[in-house]
Amino acid sequence: MRSIFIFSFLLVALNALSQAKKPTILIVPSDNWCIQNGFMLDFDNQGKVTRVPDYKRAVQESSDLLMAIGKINELMINRGFPPKSLEAALKTLESEAAENAMMTSSSGAEVNESPVDKLKKTAKADIIMQVSWKVNTVGPQRSVSFILEGLDAYTDKSIATVSGTGTPTFTAELPVLLETAVLSYIDQFNGMLQTHFDDMFANGREVILRIKTWGSWEHNLETEDFGDDELGALIEKWVSDNTVQGRFNTTDATENMMLFEQVRIPLFDAENKAVDARKWANGLRKFLKETYQIESKLMMKGLGQASLVLGEK
Repeated sequence: MRSIFIFSFLLVALNALSQAKKPTILIVPSDNWCIQNGFMLDFDNQGKVTRVPDYKRAVQESSDLLMAIGKINELMINRGFPPKSLEAALKTLESEAAENAMMTSSSGAEVNESPVDKLKKTAKADIIMQVSWKVNTVGPQRSVSFILEGLDAYTDKSIATVSGTGTPTFTAELPVLLETAVLSYIDQFNGMLQTHFDDMFANGREVILRIKTWGSWEHNLETEDFGDDELGALIEKWVSDNTVQGRFNTTDATENMMLFEQVRIPLFDAENKAVDARKWANGLRKFLKETYQIESKLMMKGLGQASLVLGEK
């Protein structure tokens, strides 16, 4: 009887593990690889020129990149981490002409979104996996030195990194060289990705929330016209009530602005639908409008930074 119980328990445990949610991943070439191969794009950020990777041109012009991403995709799929397609995400981004026009217009946003930020919003991946490699040649033998780095797509924090050099072989095919180099490290890398995702699942996804006020608004965050406390305190209470275990930091607060960092929002809502920073911050926008009749404009930078400007849309 005891053996049957233990066996049943193991079956339940294994079933739970098999149904565990996996992070969504987008594989891109690293910034260093793009620089070394001339795939960079000058981005005008409010008059200041910033250089960002030109993924579109890299995908279109580099067969080596397509083969490398294809091989890493294969290795990840075989281990239960199916990545999203960079090519598909780029095509979707191009097709959203109306949204792109809106993003690049003078809509009142303080910081223009870079092409990389727009790609992240389109792909909606949990983790950006950057890959970089270099082919080494010694006589007739070749090997590959590589770096894999996993970045939290919402915070750009590094969460997993492995690097190494494969055993020299006489083959000239990049996918074979890359597989030889990466195989010994891929499970360790995936373990770090899953650990990070498990932490997010238990403790929430980290985002940043900024509260600002329009200059034309007759109120500010210190006014007490909307309840039994200052408006800033009422907003802070909403943030506390709607974060995982009330985890956040109020980094700065004045009469005209508030900055909340390390804000932990749930990955999924009550209907098991994914929650991102926009959806979560939109809850605050609706709360302010329905409870206090305060209009506000919600603006995003990338996936993880939301700004709510109070007073009007």
